[in-house]
Amino acid sequence: MLETSARLLRLLSLLQVHKDWTGPELARRLGVSTRTIRNDVDRLRRLGYPVNATPGATGGYRLGAGTELPPLLLDDDEAVAVAVGLRTAVGTSIAGIEETSLRALGKLEQVLPSRLRRRVNAVQTQVEPLRWGTPHAMVDPESLALFAQACRDGEQVRFHYADRDGTESRRLVEPHRLVAAGHRWYLVAWDVRRSDWRTFRVDRTARPALGGTRAPRRELPAADAATYVRDALSSWQPGYEAAVVLHAPSREIAAQLHRSAATLESIDDQTCRLRIAADSIEWLAMRIAVLGVDITVESPPELLEHLHALGARLSRAAGV
Repeated sequence: MLETSARLLRLLSLLQVHKDWTGPELARRLGVSTRTIRNDVDRLRRLGYPVNATPGATGGYRLGAGTELPPLLLDDDEAVAVAVGLRTAVGTSIAGIEETSLRALGKLEQVLPSRLRRRVNAVQTQVEPLRWGTPHAMVDPESLALFAQACRDGEQVRFHYADRDGTESRRLVEPHRLVAAGHRWYLVAWDVRRSDWRTFRVDRTARPALGGTRAPRRELPAADAATYVRDALSSWQPGYEAAVVLHAPSREIAAQLHRSAATLESIDDQTCRLRIAADSIEWLAMRIAVLGVDITVESPPELLEHLHALGARLSRAAGV
Protein backbone atom coordinates (compact mmCIF):
# COMPACT_ATOMS: atom_id res chain seq x y z
CA MET A 1 0.00 0.00 0.00
CA LEU A 2 2.86 2.35 0.84
CA GLU A 3 4.45 1.67 -2.54
CA THR A 4 1.15 2.37 -4.31
CA SER A 5 0.70 5.69 -2.46
CA ALA A 6 4.23 6.80 -3.33
CA ARG A 7 3.64 5.91 -6.97
CA LEU A 8 0.38 7.92 -6.99
CA LEU A 9 2.26 10.96 -5.70
CA ARG A 10 4.90 10.56 -8.41
CA LEU A 11 2.19 10.17 -11.05
CA LEU A 12 0.40 13.27 -9.81
CA SER A 13 3.66 15.22 -9.83
CA LEU A 14 4.29 14.24 -13.45
CA LEU A 15 0.77 15.26 -14.50
CA GLN A 16 1.19 18.66 -12.83
CA VAL A 17 4.45 19.58 -14.54
CA HIS A 18 3.65 18.39 -18.06
CA LYS A 19 0.60 19.18 -20.15
CA ASP A 20 0.13 15.82 -21.90
CA TRP A 21 1.44 12.32 -21.25
CA THR A 22 0.82 9.12 -23.14
CA GLY A 23 0.20 5.94 -21.17
CA PRO A 24 3.44 4.28 -22.33
CA GLU A 25 5.45 7.41 -21.40
CA LEU A 26 4.05 7.39 -17.87
CA ALA A 27 4.58 3.64 -17.58
CA ARG A 28 8.26 4.01 -18.53
CA ARG A 29 8.79 6.88 -16.12
CA LEU A 30 7.24 4.97 -13.23
CA GLY A 31 8.48 1.50 -14.15
CA VAL A 32 5.04 -0.10 -14.30
CA SER A 33 2.63 -1.41 -16.93
CA THR A 34 0.13 0.74 -18.83
CA ARG A 35 -2.64 -1.19 -17.06
CA THR A 36 -1.24 -0.05 -13.71
CA ILE A 37 -1.22 3.52 -15.02
CA ARG A 38 -4.92 3.20 -15.92
CA ASN A 39 -5.69 1.89 -12.44
CA ASP A 40 -3.70 4.67 -10.78
CA VAL A 41 -5.46 7.30 -12.89
CA ASP A 42 -8.80 5.89 -11.68
CA ARG A 43 -7.58 6.20 -8.07
CA LEU A 44 -6.61 9.84 -8.63
CA ARG A 45 -10.04 10.56 -10.05
CA ARG A 46 -11.70 9.07 -6.97
CA LEU A 47 -9.53 11.39 -4.86
CA GLY A 48 -10.90 14.39 -6.75
CA TYR A 49 -8.21 15.01 -9.37
CA PRO A 50 -9.79 15.56 -12.83
CA VAL A 51 -7.47 13.49 -15.00
CA ASN A 52 -8.73 13.61 -18.59
CA ALA A 53 -7.98 10.77 -20.99
CA THR A 54 -7.92 10.95 -24.80
CA PRO A 55 -8.31 7.62 -26.62
CA GLY A 56 -6.43 6.59 -29.76
CA ALA A 57 -2.85 6.23 -30.91
CA THR A 58 -2.08 9.90 -30.16
CA GLY A 59 -4.16 9.98 -26.99
CA GLY A 60 -2.95 10.31 -23.44
CA TYR A 61 -3.59 11.84 -20.04
CA ARG A 62 -3.94 15.43 -18.96
CA LEU A 63 -4.70 17.00 -15.57
CA GLY A 64 -7.75 19.21 -16.11
CA ALA A 65 -9.62 21.77 -14.03
CA GLY A 66 -12.27 20.44 -11.68
CA THR A 67 -15.24 21.86 -9.80
CA GLU A 68 -13.37 21.56 -6.49
CA LEU A 69 -9.77 22.24 -5.50
CA PRO A 70 -8.03 18.98 -4.62
CA PRO A 71 -4.75 18.95 -2.67
CA LEU A 72 -1.76 20.28 -4.58
CA LEU A 73 1.54 18.47 -4.71
CA LEU A 74 4.49 20.84 -4.30
CA ASP A 75 8.17 20.13 -4.05
CA ASP A 76 10.29 21.89 -1.41
CA ASP A 77 11.27 24.90 -3.52
CA GLU A 78 7.71 25.36 -4.81
CA ALA A 79 6.26 25.24 -1.28
CA VAL A 80 8.73 27.86 -0.04
CA ALA A 81 8.03 30.09 -3.06
CA VAL A 82 4.26 29.91 -2.49
CA ALA A 83 4.60 30.66 1.23
CA VAL A 84 6.88 33.66 0.65
CA GLY A 85 4.59 34.90 -2.12
CA LEU A 86 1.55 34.75 0.17
CA ARG A 87 3.40 36.66 2.87
CA THR A 88 4.50 39.29 0.33
CA ALA A 89 0.88 39.71 -0.82
CA VAL A 90 -0.02 41.05 2.62
CA GLY A 91 0.05 44.85 2.48
CA THR A 92 -0.63 45.22 -1.24
CA SER A 93 -3.25 47.57 -2.68
CA ILE A 94 -5.64 44.77 -3.69
CA ALA A 95 -8.77 44.96 -1.54
CA GLY A 96 -9.31 41.94 0.69
CA ILE A 97 -6.21 40.02 -0.37
CA GLU A 98 -4.38 40.53 2.94
CA GLU A 99 -6.81 38.45 5.00
CA THR A 100 -7.18 35.83 2.25
CA SER A 101 -3.41 35.51 1.90
CA LEU A 102 -2.95 35.08 5.66
CA ARG A 103 -5.62 32.35 5.76
CA ALA A 104 -3.98 30.48 2.89
CA LEU A 105 -0.54 30.93 4.45
CA GLY A 106 -1.80 29.54 7.76
CA LYS A 107 -3.12 26.42 6.04
CA LEU A 108 0.11 25.93 4.12
CA GLU A 109 2.36 26.39 7.16
CA GLN A 110 0.36 23.77 9.06
CA VAL A 111 1.50 21.05 6.67
CA LEU A 112 5.02 22.30 5.92
CA PRO A 113 7.82 20.13 7.32
CA SER A 114 9.86 21.85 10.01
CA ARG A 115 12.86 22.24 7.69
CA LEU A 116 10.73 24.23 5.21
CA ARG A 117 9.08 26.31 7.91
CA ARG A 118 12.55 27.40 9.01
CA ARG A 119 13.40 28.46 5.43
CA VAL A 120 10.17 30.44 5.09
CA ASN A 121 10.64 32.04 8.50
CA ALA A 122 14.20 33.06 7.61
CA VAL A 123 13.02 34.94 4.52
CA GLN A 124 10.09 36.56 6.35
CA THR A 125 12.14 37.76 9.32
CA GLN A 126 15.29 38.87 7.52
CA VAL A 127 13.78 40.75 4.56
CA GLU A 128 12.09 44.13 5.05
CA PRO A 129 10.07 45.65 2.18
CA LEU A 130 10.60 49.34 1.46
CA ARG A 131 7.29 50.94 0.50
CA TRP A 132 6.92 54.48 -0.82
CA GLY A 133 4.05 55.95 1.15
CA THR A 134 0.77 54.14 1.78
CA PRO A 135 -1.93 52.95 -0.61
CA HIS A 136 -4.28 55.77 -1.63
CA ALA A 137 -6.90 53.53 -3.20
CA MET A 138 -7.69 49.85 -3.09
CA VAL A 139 -8.17 47.79 -6.22
CA ASP A 140 -11.16 45.49 -6.55
CA PRO A 141 -9.73 41.97 -7.04
CA GLU A 142 -12.66 40.94 -9.27
CA SER A 143 -11.97 43.87 -11.60
CA LEU A 144 -8.29 43.01 -11.63
CA ALA A 145 -9.09 39.40 -12.52
CA LEU A 146 -11.47 40.48 -15.30
CA PHE A 147 -8.87 42.76 -16.86
CA ALA A 148 -6.25 40.01 -16.61
CA GLN A 149 -8.61 37.57 -18.32
CA ALA A 150 -9.29 40.07 -21.10
CA CYS A 151 -5.55 40.66 -21.59
CA ARG A 152 -4.97 36.93 -21.83
CA ASP A 153 -7.90 36.16 -24.15
CA GLY A 154 -7.74 39.31 -26.30
CA GLU A 155 -11.29 40.43 -25.54
CA GLN A 156 -12.72 43.96 -25.41
CA VAL A 157 -13.83 45.43 -22.06
CA ARG A 158 -16.31 48.19 -21.21
CA PHE A 159 -16.04 50.22 -18.01
CA HIS A 160 -16.65 53.61 -16.41
CA TYR A 161 -13.54 55.68 -15.75
CA ALA A 162 -12.92 58.72 -13.52
CA ASP A 163 -9.97 60.91 -14.47
CA ARG A 164 -7.78 62.91 -12.09
CA ASP A 165 -10.44 65.65 -11.79
CA GLY A 166 -13.23 63.15 -11.11
CA THR A 167 -14.80 63.52 -14.56
CA GLU A 168 -16.40 60.21 -15.56
CA SER A 169 -16.52 58.68 -19.01
CA ARG A 170 -17.45 55.35 -20.53
CA ARG A 171 -14.63 53.45 -22.19
CA LEU A 172 -14.39 50.58 -24.63
CA VAL A 173 -10.87 49.21 -24.75
CA GLU A 174 -8.76 46.31 -25.96
CA PRO A 175 -6.65 45.38 -22.90
CA HIS A 176 -2.98 44.64 -23.50
CA ARG A 177 -1.27 44.20 -20.10
CA LEU A 178 -1.61 45.01 -16.40
CA VAL A 179 1.33 46.77 -14.74
CA ALA A 180 1.89 46.99 -10.98
CA ALA A 181 3.74 50.18 -10.07
CA GLY A 182 4.25 50.61 -6.34
CA HIS A 183 0.84 50.49 -4.68
CA ARG A 184 -1.02 51.19 -7.92
CA TRP A 185 -2.17 49.04 -10.81
CA TYR A 186 -2.36 50.29 -14.38
CA LEU A 187 -4.12 48.83 -17.39
CA VAL A 188 -2.41 49.41 -20.73
CA ALA A 189 -5.04 49.21 -23.46
CA TRP A 190 -6.07 50.39 -26.91
CA ASP A 191 -8.96 52.86 -26.54
CA VAL A 192 -11.35 51.88 -29.34
CA ARG A 193 -13.29 55.16 -29.56
CA ARG A 194 -10.17 57.35 -29.32
CA SER A 195 -8.12 55.12 -31.64
CA ASP A 196 -5.04 55.40 -29.45
CA TRP A 197 -3.15 53.69 -26.65
CA ARG A 198 -4.08 54.71 -23.11
CA THR A 199 -3.02 53.98 -19.54
CA PHE A 200 -5.81 53.57 -16.95
CA ARG A 201 -5.48 53.42 -13.19
CA VAL A 202 -7.44 50.32 -12.21
CA ASP A 203 -8.68 51.86 -8.93
CA ARG A 204 -10.43 54.55 -11.00
CA THR A 205 -12.38 52.04 -13.08
CA ALA A 206 -15.91 50.94 -12.20
CA ARG A 207 -18.32 48.25 -13.39
CA PRO A 208 -15.98 46.57 -15.92
CA ALA A 209 -17.61 43.99 -18.20
CA LEU A 210 -16.35 41.84 -21.02
CA GLY A 211 -17.51 43.19 -24.37
CA GLY A 212 -17.93 39.80 -26.03
CA THR A 213 -15.78 40.88 -29.01
CA ARG A 214 -12.33 39.54 -29.80
CA ALA A 215 -9.67 42.20 -30.18
CA PRO A 216 -6.87 42.10 -32.76
CA ARG A 217 -3.34 41.88 -31.45
CA ARG A 218 -1.78 45.33 -31.74
CA GLU A 219 1.85 46.36 -31.49
CA LEU A 220 2.50 48.46 -28.41
CA PRO A 221 4.57 51.60 -29.15
CA ALA A 222 7.11 50.69 -26.47
CA ALA A 223 9.48 47.88 -25.60
CA ASP A 224 6.95 46.49 -23.11
CA ALA A 225 3.95 47.54 -21.04
CA ALA A 226 6.05 48.50 -18.00
CA THR A 227 8.14 50.86 -20.12
CA TYR A 228 4.98 52.37 -21.60
CA VAL A 229 3.54 53.08 -18.13
CA ARG A 230 6.83 54.51 -16.90
CA ASP A 231 7.02 56.89 -19.86
CA ALA A 232 3.37 57.89 -19.41
CA LEU A 233 3.92 58.69 -15.74
CA SER A 234 7.09 60.67 -16.45
CA SER A 235 5.20 62.86 -18.95
CA TRP A 236 2.42 63.61 -16.47
CA GLN A 237 1.77 67.33 -16.02
CA PRO A 238 0.86 68.10 -12.38
CA GLY A 239 -1.91 70.50 -11.51
CA TYR A 240 0.17 72.56 -9.06
CA GLU A 241 3.81 73.58 -8.81
CA ALA A 242 5.44 75.38 -5.93
CA ALA A 243 8.75 77.15 -5.34
CA VAL A 244 9.85 77.67 -1.74
CA VAL A 245 13.07 78.70 -0.03
CA LEU A 246 14.08 76.27 2.71
CA HIS A 247 16.22 77.60 5.55
CA ALA A 248 18.45 74.53 5.72
CA PRO A 249 21.40 73.17 3.74
CA SER A 250 20.42 71.32 0.59
CA ARG A 251 22.23 68.16 1.73
CA GLU A 252 19.85 67.89 4.72
CA ILE A 253 16.76 68.22 2.51
CA ALA A 254 17.85 65.93 -0.31
CA ALA A 255 17.61 62.81 1.86
CA GLN A 256 13.94 63.56 2.59
CA LEU A 257 12.74 63.99 -0.99
CA HIS A 258 12.87 60.29 -1.96
CA ARG A 259 11.10 59.97 -5.32
CA SER A 260 9.01 63.13 -5.17
CA ALA A 261 8.48 65.16 -8.33
CA ALA A 262 10.89 67.79 -7.06
CA THR A 263 14.18 69.56 -7.78
CA LEU A 264 16.51 71.13 -5.26
CA GLU A 265 19.10 73.86 -5.79
CA SER A 266 21.50 75.28 -3.25
CA ILE A 267 21.38 79.04 -2.60
CA ASP A 268 24.12 79.18 0.03
CA ASP A 269 25.43 77.09 2.92
CA GLN A 270 22.23 77.59 4.96
CA THR A 271 19.43 77.86 2.39
CA CYS A 272 18.18 76.11 -0.72
CA ARG A 273 15.28 76.40 -3.15
CA LEU A 274 12.80 73.57 -3.62
CA ARG A 275 10.59 73.25 -6.68
CA ILE A 276 7.94 70.59 -6.18
CA ALA A 277 4.81 69.51 -8.05
CA ALA A 278 1.65 67.59 -7.18
CA ASP A 279 -1.90 67.16 -8.38
CA SER A 280 -3.38 68.92 -5.32
CA ILE A 281 -2.45 72.07 -3.41
CA GLU A 282 -3.28 70.32 -0.13
CA TRP A 283 -0.66 67.63 -0.80
CA LEU A 284 1.91 70.32 -1.64
CA ALA A 285 1.30 72.03 1.70
CA MET A 286 1.58 68.76 3.61
CA ARG A 287 4.70 67.65 1.74
CA ILE A 288 6.50 70.93 2.41
CA ALA A 289 5.39 71.12 6.06
CA VAL A 290 6.77 67.68 6.95
CA LEU A 291 10.28 68.73 5.89
CA GLY A 292 10.58 70.23 9.37
CA VAL A 293 12.43 73.46 8.50
CA ASP A 294 11.53 77.15 8.21
CA ILE A 295 10.29 78.09 4.73
CA THR A 296 9.60 81.14 2.60
CA VAL A 297 6.95 80.65 -0.09
CA GLU A 298 7.79 82.14 -3.47
CA SER A 299 4.85 80.68 -5.43
CA PRO A 300 1.99 80.06 -5.78
CA PRO A 301 0.27 82.59 -3.46
CA GLU A 302 -2.58 80.18 -2.57
CA LEU A 303 -0.05 77.81 -1.01
CA LEU A 304 0.26 80.26 1.90
CA GLU A 305 -3.46 79.91 2.65
CA HIS A 306 -3.23 76.14 2.83
CA LEU A 307 -0.13 76.29 5.01
CA HIS A 308 -1.93 78.66 7.41
CA ALA A 309 -4.94 76.31 7.52
CA LEU A 310 -2.72 73.30 8.08
CA GLY A 311 -0.83 75.07 10.85
CA ALA A 312 -4.06 76.04 12.58
CA ARG A 313 -5.35 72.46 12.51
CA LEU A 314 -2.08 71.12 13.91
CA SER A 315 -2.11 73.76 16.67
CA ARG A 316 -5.64 72.82 17.67
CA ALA A 317 -4.67 69.14 17.69
CA ALA A 318 -1.74 69.97 19.98
CA GLY A 319 -3.98 72.03 22.27
CA VAL A 320 -2.13 75.26 21.54
